[in-house]
Amino acid sequence: MTYPIVVITGATSGLGQLVAIELAKRGTHLVLTARSKKRAETTKRMLKDIAPKTEVDFFYGDLSLMVDVKRIGKEIKAAYPKIDALVNNAGLHAFEQRITSEGFAEMIAVNYLAPWLLSYTLQPSLMKSGNARIVNVASEASRNHGELKLPEDLTDTSTFTPRGSSALYGKTKLLNIMFTGELALQLSGTGVTVNALNPGFNVTGLGRELWFASALERILKLLHIGDPRKGADIITRLVVESQYQGVTGGYFNVGTGKSIIPAYPGRDITMQNKLWNGTKELLLRRGFIE
Repeated sequence: MTYPIVVITGATSGLGQLVAIELAKRGTHLVLTARSKKRAETTKRMLKDIAPKTEVDFFYGDLSLMVDVKRIGKEIKAAYPKIDALVNNAGLHAFEQRITSEGFAEMIAVNYLAPWLLSYTLQPSLMKSGNARIVNVASEASRNHGELKLPEDLTDTSTFTPRGSSALYGKTKLLNIMFTGELALQLSGTGVTVNALNPGFNVTGLGRELWFASALERILKLLHIGDPRKGADIITRLVVESQYQGVTGGYFNVGTGKSIIPAYPGRDITMQNKLWNGTKELLLRRGFIE
């Protein structure tokens, strides 16, 4: 028997790891990305303990660097000519501006450029499935996105305060929703669907850069606030459930699994296309796509 092959980014912790656990129980062949080999080995052992027959393969790199994303994508594509689902889960909420060695703002690179580039690179393998799904983890934080300027936002490296970080984080999540809509249109008729989701508030990895994060996380867990299993559930459902078969270009909510209307311009076709073309031109100019 051949099992579905699902690629998940950010699966060594948080929501990604919980989704990997659920899919492992279903016999899914897991293809996971990781930056730390130690955390990857720990995750692999855990998954094997839960589902001994599960196939788990890791590909290593830093998702804040497009050269690594490109390489990982090419390695996965070479190893797996057919992929059944891609879950772009890895994300970052930074509380200060950090600029990568490639000159991008780290939050833009990890939250938006990496899923865009990985999805673009893996398209041939996804299309060969004939029935593949791309699932992008967005957020209702997208409603607090500040002023949107395209394509300038893609290369904006302005400094920000911890308080001001929320607007930039929200903007990256809005970009996820917008690119989901455009990619869904571009892949229409290929058998590949593309959807985004709001995982709700989750305490897993909450504000890792804040000194009081671990104490706050313990308090919220005691109060049963921000259960990450709910966020993992909507991701898993979009990957496997029949009710989402053939559905594309949507944005779905945690809990109910129902469609929600994103903040403007989340469904503006003209703006979606402008974002897509600006991103493609930027990555082409930098040599990350051919």
